[in-house]
Amino acid sequence: MLDPKQIDDLVQRLSSAVPKGIQVLQEDINRNLQASLEAGLSRLDLVTREEFDVQSAVLARTREKLAALETQVAALEAALAAGRPAAD
Repeated sequence: MLDPKQIDDLVQRLSSAVPKGIQVLQEDINRNLQASLEAGLSRLDLVTREEFDVQSAVLARTREKLAALETQVAALEAALAAGRPAAD
């Protein structure tokens, strides 16, 4: 999930873009923006960068193992087709 500081920063940037005549309601706007952002972001299926990096590493290892197994299966199939026992 996003860091609360990042949400606060986003709220401040959005509220500063509000026209000057409406900035009298700045506090209400900030509260409503904050609540809306938190509610919207909580519905999203987000992961942290750390979780993403861990899963990427797991996927890379899995792909390497899959490639090795595919090579081994191809060798076993070739040995079987040639009618000779396969060497491990």
